[in-house]
Amino acid sequence: MSSLRNVSAIVEKEWRHYFGSPIAYVLLFVWTFLFGRFFQVAFEYFLLASARQGGMEMGMGPKMSLNEWVLRPLFQNMAVVALFVIPMLTMRLFAEEKRQGTIELLSTNPLTDWQVVLGKFFAATGLFGFMILVSLVNFVPLWVYATTAPDWKPVATGVLALLLYGASLIAVGTFISTLTRNQIVAGILSFCAFLALLTLGWADDPAAGPLQQAIAYLSVTAHMEDMTKGVLDLKDVVFYLSFSGFGLFLAQQSVESQRWRA
Repeated sequence: MSSLRNVSAIVEKEWRHYFGSPIAYVLLFVWTFLFGRFFQVAFEYFLLASARQGGMEMGMGPKMSLNEWVLRPLFQNMAVVALFVIPMLTMRLFAEEKRQGTIELLSTNPLTDWQVVLGKFFAATGLFGFMILVSLVNFVPLWVYATTAPDWKPVATGVLALLLYGASLIAVGTFISTLTRNQIVAGILSFCAFLALLTLGWADDPAAGPLQQAIAYLSVTAHMEDMTKGVLDLKDVVFYLSFSGFGLFLAQQSVESQRWRA
């Protein structure tokens, strides 16, 4: 129980910092604004395409799906937005502690390196999850006013995909933040690392060799594809959990090595 209390104390400390400064409010505004804007554009395009299809002679075109035309592209677009937003969440986690000299206080407290790393990771992931939750208010009119309400399963799996995807990036960003005392450097390095992970998916080619396919498999966005369609595959969940765990392991090893050097 003491371990849980220590981790929760770190989470509370980080949330006080997030909401005691403009960071959380700016990120919430940017995220919800872009979420709403992308949703509006996709929905308007869906309505326009539906009207055109309805005006076709005999109206024999395939039935259009809200999930396929609106929700899935929305989650994919927000995954790209997360590349820019998440570095703002993670860049200060350890870099600011180093700059202010408070990292020594954490080292002298009865806290293990894992408790510190997990506390900061859960704080950033919790805020990211809260951002996703707030933005879901855009979906309410679909169930209230749509003639045929969208299937809730792709929404649930899409939200889960976005959260797991974000957690993976946060774990990597947490590790990068342990490497420097400059927040800006940590933010830039995190964004570059996230972008590199995104581009790994470009190597995907059914005719490619095993090495190229293995590289493509490491793309953090490729494992969102099926989940945004409403298909929950255990291998995708395991990938994100393993990816997050590896990032946190690197962060813990980095903190431990710095403690020994100090």
